[in-house]
Order: sequence, then structure tokens, then C-alpha cells
Amino acid sequence: MKVTQRISGDRPVFSVEFFPPKDEAGEAELWRAIRRLEPLDPAFVSVTYGAGGSSRDRTIRTTARIATDTTLVPMAHLTAVSHSRAELRQVIGAYAAAGISNILAVRGDPPGGPLGEWLPHPDGLTYADELVSLVRRLGDFCVGVAAFPYGHPRSPDPETDLARLVAKVRAGADFAISQLFLEPEGFLRLRDRMVAAGCDVPLLPGIMPLTTARTLRRGPELSGAPLPQALVERMDRYADDPVAFRAAGMDVTAEMCARLLDEGVQGLHFYTMNRSTATVELVRRLGLAARRPAVTAPG
Repeated sequence: MKVTQRISGDRPVFSVEFFPPKDEAGEAELWRAIRRLEPLDPAFVSVTYGAGGSSRDRTIRTTARIATDTTLVPMAHLTAVSHSRAELRQVIGAYAAAGISNILAVRGDPPGGPLGEWLPHPDGLTYADELVSLVRRLGDFCVGVAAFPYGHPRSPDPETDLARLVAKVRAGADFAISQLFLEPEGFLRLRDRMVAAGCDVPLLPGIMPLTTARTLRRGPELSGAPLPQALVERMDRYADDPVAFRAAGMDVTAEMCARLLDEGVQGLHFYTMNRSTATVELVRRLGLAARRPAVTAPG
């Protein structure tokens, strides 16, 4: 099933993002999270692609296992970093062979991080819209792309960033998922600007549950989103109490999600860090959980 089918209903949905595990312990933790989230019926689950394509094989393997061993709709990430066109065709073919019909096509960060210098592969691609076009040419895929409510860290200005997003939609993107943020206004402004530019594809907000002080500081560093002063002041009183910080942070996250739902978003995309507890709490708190029986793991 295509992601667009899963997010096109009358009621809002949720989706989750995982990253491929690095070892057996990480794999066990990932599958505990998957099995706990599966009965809640997320619209889809995505599996990330490591910096510089470093987790390519694990991404393919993990996404394929989700496709075959669960009732979930998987979406695999694909980046252009350090890959030739031939290698990209090989990965896309591997996804198709595994029965994966949803791909998130992103240029990806350089090995040095979002602010590192971008050096395209000599026989590779430079922009994500080129990757979208390649995926479209190679199969019947549903293609998602990334969006940045406050602009990509490397974009010189908001207009240039919007132009790149529009180019990805024009190349054939079916929907977009935003980078994380800590207040809703930037996301809502981006949605309005997309509509004004003639882009009517769904835009899903990327949400990272605010559970630790590190999340509060690290999230904006990675996403380029601002750290609202009012939020800092609200959370500072819990700086020495992790339990109270988590409770207050979950309240903040739930309030933001409720505002987005009131504004008519079609779904919430949760960055899980391969854990399920916070996401499950929010999904139930917001009334997004489906009612379906739990699935017993094979074997």
C-alpha cells in the first residue's frame, strides 16, 4: 500500500521513524518498539539511511523485514550522498525486489554533518529533485521528500529553500515530511507558502517528543529550527528533575500536536529514536490510536 493512501482518510493519522540497528542489542530494542507500536496501526513506518549511505545494507534489510514480518506499511529512505547513479539504481531495485513501494528521497547530509561541505559523487546527483526523478523513472513508487520549516541550514534564504521544495514536488514527490521543530508557527507558515506556490501535496510535521534536556537543545541544532525563549523558560524550572522535565516536555509536545491537528494536518510523523514509550503515550493522549489486535511475533 502507498503512503498517500494511508494518509488520505477523514481522520488524522500518525507515522513513525526508525533507524537501522547497529548491533544485536539495538535490533532487539527496535523490534520491541515495532511490536508495541504495530497494534496502534501507524499509517506507515520509515527507516532512515545513515550519513554518507553508511547504513545502506541495514536499511534495506530492516525495511524488507518490516514488509514481510509485520502488518505495517514501510517506507525506506534513500540519499544521494556518496552514491553514483548506478549504485542508486541498484538500491532502488533492491527496494522494489523486497516489495517496498514507498521511498523518502533526500539529498542527505555530507559525512561531516548538515553544515559540512557538499561534494557530489562524480557520477552522482546534486539535488533531491534529481533523485525523485530517478526513483520515478525506475518503478511505481510513492515518493516522499524532506521539508524544512525554517529552511535547510545550507540554504541562503527562505525563497531559495522553498524553490528547492517546489522543484521536488514538480519532479514527482507525492508528499513531504518536515524536519523537527519546537513551535508550530514555522511549520504552518511553510504549509501556507507551499499552497501559495501551487504545491498541494500533503505536508506532515516531524515531531520529536520532548523528554530530556538534551532533546531540547540538540533538536534545534540538527534541524535549524529556533529554540523558543518561552519554552526554555518553561522547561528551565525542571532542569534538575528528569522525571518532572519529561512530564512537562510531554505536555509541551501534546499541546503542539493538538494545535497542529486543530489546524488540519493529515498526520503526525514521530521521530522515535527506536523507542516506543513516548510515542505510544502521545498517540493515545491525542486519540490517534487505532483499535486492532496485537500481532504475535513469528517464531
